[in-house]
Amino acid sequence: MATEKIILGIDPGTALMGFGVIKVVGNKMSFLQMNELDLRKYTDHYVKLRKIFERTIELIDTHHPDEIALEAPFFGKNVQSMLKLGRAQGVAMAAGLSRDIPVTEYAPRKIKQSITGKGTASKEQVAKMLQNLLGFKEMPKNLDMTDGLAAAVCHFYNSGRIEVGKSYTGWAAFVKQNEKRIKK
Repeated sequence: MATEKIILGIDPGTALMGFGVIKVVGNKMSFLQMNELDLRKYTDHYVKLRKIFERTIELIDTHHPDEIALEAPFFGKNVQSMLKLGRAQGVAMAAGLSRDIPVTEYAPRKIKQSITGKGTASKEQVAKMLQNLLGFKEMPKNLDMTDGLAAAVCHFYNSGRIEVGKSYTGWAAFVKQNEKRIKK
């Protein structure tokens, strides 16, 4: 019998938070939803964070995801922007963790690489590839939506694999961090 799971992908932001939901049955994925939370009308950063938390909880209650994939903030020169993005990501992460849902974060380059085969792909290239893969009809106006969806698809493609660059201090550490992969 094929296993089934729901993956919620989130591209956290303080202006727009994009998200997408996919359903996975066995090794096939299908599109469920993508949208965005528009935060531009709010001036108070703490109100934005509350809205991110509330919307993430609402998505969890609606779709009952088994896993959440987040796009990690990229490293920029503006420290204040980085702090705000990190908070937005942390709030989305906390929402999932408060419901005991495993959360995985992926670097933007890793997501683009997983979807298009090229880590430097444009948002438009990622969106078009997702449209081809998942068959949604209309291309969204804001590509933050497809960025959230891309995080979910990236997670599907990388599920069950050991993360590249993850270090272990020895076999005991490897076994402890990969208990599900060990046959007893």
